[in-house]
Amino acid sequence: MEYFVIGERELVLGFMLVGVKGSAVSNRQEALDSFLRITGQDSSVSRMPAEARPKVLILTEDVADMLSDEIKSWQMKGNAPLIVEIPGLQGHIPGRKTLSDAIREAIGIQV
Repeated sequence: MEYFVIGERELVLGFMLVGVKGSAVSNRQEALDSFLRITGQDSSVSRMPAEARPKVLILTEDVADMLSDEIKSWQMKGNAPLIVEIPGLQGHIPGRKTLSDAIREAIGIQV
């Protein structure tokens, strides 16, 4: 498995249509449970084995907001999966930096 998505039900279903597995969540606890399972931090027997873990974890901006502390901690470790945030069904959250903005800011070119 290369990709995994965590977000709203409709968005996850859309990704599943193109072969990307995912977890539909509607609150922080569901999002946290899924995040911990996918990153291998869950201590239960349902923890995903390392070889089955995705290389890229796609989160909606809403889910990323719910899990901001956990995501920052995970990113500081530098482990896989790489976390990518995308807009949710309601669109981009005002005031958040887009991926294009971050690239332009980091390397100075327009994508």
